Amino acid sequence: MSDETVTPLPDTKQSEWLVTNGLGGYASGTINGVLTRRYHGLLVAALPNPLGRMMMLNGVAEKLQAPEQAAFFTGTVELTGTSTERTLQPHKFDLETGLPVWQYKIGDYVVEKRVYLPHRLNLVHVSYTLLAGKDPIHVTLWPGIDFRPHEAPVNYKVSDEYTVTALSDGIEIFTRSDLPTLRLRCDGPQAPFTFHPVGIPDILYPTEESRGYEKQGSLWSPGFFRAELRAGETLTLIASVENWEITRAITPKVAIEAEYRRREKLIAAAPEELREGPAQELVLAADQFIIVPAGREIDAAKALALGDEPRTVIAGYHWFTDWGRDTMISLEGLTLVTGRQREAGWILRAFSEYINYGLIPNMFPEGSQHGRYNTADATLWYFHAIERYVKSTGDHKLLDHLLPKLTGIVEEHINGTRFGIGVDPSDYLLRQGEPGYQLTWMDAKVGDWVVTPRRGKAVEINALWYNALMLLAGWLQESGDTSHAGNLFQRAERTRDQFNKRFWTDDLGYLFDVVDSEKGDDSACRPNQVFAISLPHPVLERSRWAPVLDIVAEKLLTPVGLRTLSPDSADYKPKYMGDLRSRDAAYHQGTVWPWLLGPYTDAWLKVHEGEGAAMLPQLEGLVSHLREACVGSISEIFDAEAPYLPRGCISQAWSVAEVLRAWLKCKQSSDAAQKQTPGVRAEQQTA
Repeated sequence: MSDETVTPLPDTKQSEWLVTNGLGGYASGTINGVLTRRYHGLLVAALPNPLGRMMMLNGVAEKLQAPEQAAFFTGTVELTGTSTERTLQPHKFDLETGLPVWQYKIGDYVVEKRVYLPHRLNLVHVSYTLLAGKDPIHVTLWPGIDFRPHEAPVNYKVSDEYTVTALSDGIEIFTRSDLPTLRLRCDGPQAPFTFHPVGIPDILYPTEESRGYEKQGSLWSPGFFRAELRAGETLTLIASVENWEITRAITPKVAIEAEYRRREKLIAAAPEELREGPAQELVLAADQFIIVPAGREIDAAKALALGDEPRTVIAGYHWFTDWGRDTMISLEGLTLVTGRQREAGWILRAFSEYINYGLIPNMFPEGSQHGRYNTADATLWYFHAIERYVKSTGDHKLLDHLLPKLTGIVEEHINGTRFGIGVDPSDYLLRQGEPGYQLTWMDAKVGDWVVTPRRGKAVEINALWYNALMLLAGWLQESGDTSHAGNLFQRAERTRDQFNKRFWTDDLGYLFDVVDSEKGDDSACRPNQVFAISLPHPVLERSRWAPVLDIVAEKLLTPVGLRTLSPDSADYKPKYMGDLRSRDAAYHQGTVWPWLLGPYTDAWLKVHEGEGAAMLPQLEGLVSHLREACVGSISEIFDAEAPYLPRGCISQAWSVAEVLRAWLKCKQSSDAAQKQTPGVRAEQQTA
């Protein structure tokens, strides 16, 4: 971006940045460089299981000394503070093709800093360029480390001892035989390393403190690199857990040019409507979630053996891994909308290899090869994702490959499978639930307390079930299996008939959230009823679409998404804050989720066909959010009331995917309406 478009951020302590490496690894921090979360670091490497993602380089204290100016620190911590040294705040910060760029001013001197991770390598480059200044400045870099699993508390230690080995062009830091070696070197002006070990105790992590976790930790530095930097020169600190051959071969010039080319190709592959402005930012944000699962080497081998490439979807940064539900909901927005159809096919085929008991995995825990299957909806979303893929690509070869497995899934659900998931033969509705398990997307759980158990027949589960039945029946009919298709069509029709009898009452004017629950029929007004309209095969009778949407708009719609519970409810929680128990008590009891704007938009456009332009302002409410929390991305959740503060993960896959998808759908609807002749529009309005 040009200087004219660079927007300084008002709160550099709170706003955060994120760069990923396509393996699940990342670098992230606050704009001003202060560590506030356990996840803040310059190199979180994605390592083979059982290690998972490991914090390898926590930060760098950057000391800048310009002629006749005081010394300033700009990095993570002050390692050698004196009365003449103070912290320097960024003069400017912005994203350039999705990558963070800082500028610092010291008198007439301007230093630019960039952080980028070469794609699919556990390696980071942190570069410093003197943009302006008549004389050289001195740059001193103190790397701070504390090797640990990235989700471990900030006081966790994998070891109290580190071995440092000096080489001619860098150093190695080693601690334990099962952990990789961290390699550090500098590229650019000569920057010799000085061995000068320093411990940095009592670092306060305020975000961890506010969330009720361990708040103090310590780092250790082996010493420092020091260089003299002249105008136009760039010094790059390279940190890597790759071997030395790779670390030396991927020079800063090669790496940054390759990364910008890769990002430009991503933008070019997207539809024209998504190639500029906030939409372009979301295209680049979407890329962060599509990864090669570096931790699960067996998955990679299987995919390659099938002629595919391994791909999966990280549900959110920093702490989520890949989740079945999030992947299937996000698939269209992350891949099909952005021109990455081939990768979508790889993901769908990969998940088919994990089908068990008629279910796909709910999630893959960090550092594990095996998935957990405690989900009633992820498998039904799998049908939806396949339908979106086939419609986008026409790839019936993959559909033919999956069809026997999809047929088996439906049979397992009809006969009954794990976690109490199965069809009630008395009304053809799908029930689910087992004590101690949270099986729907409203899955908060603290210890043995399932906050929103929703055991029984949940509204969106049955909307998804009807949609899956209709999709499978249609696919079987196309394949020539008309007898089986006919049976499924009949079952689907009975399901639809019972759904409308059981979930709708004129007294409420909207849909029950759960029927036949442990406490009877649950009349809580929640956003889950939107799926009865939004899916390709809506289960709700058309005459009831508008009343349901009206009540959702009145009770649940906010500028940043849908509330998970109406404020009228006694269980409503307006803010998501405090310790884990307090947060999870509010997670689905009012807290706003932006991803729900996707299905809400689908439902709204069914009721207001061709009026996408009228929906665009609702989606644009999140544009300003792209400059808070994680700059250039969309958070997981927001408080339920103004000022709708962002909470949870700073960058969430389905938030980005569904807002991007909905925005494109509204834009295309609006453009199509504008292309119609005035006579046709007038005729439609009259009708």
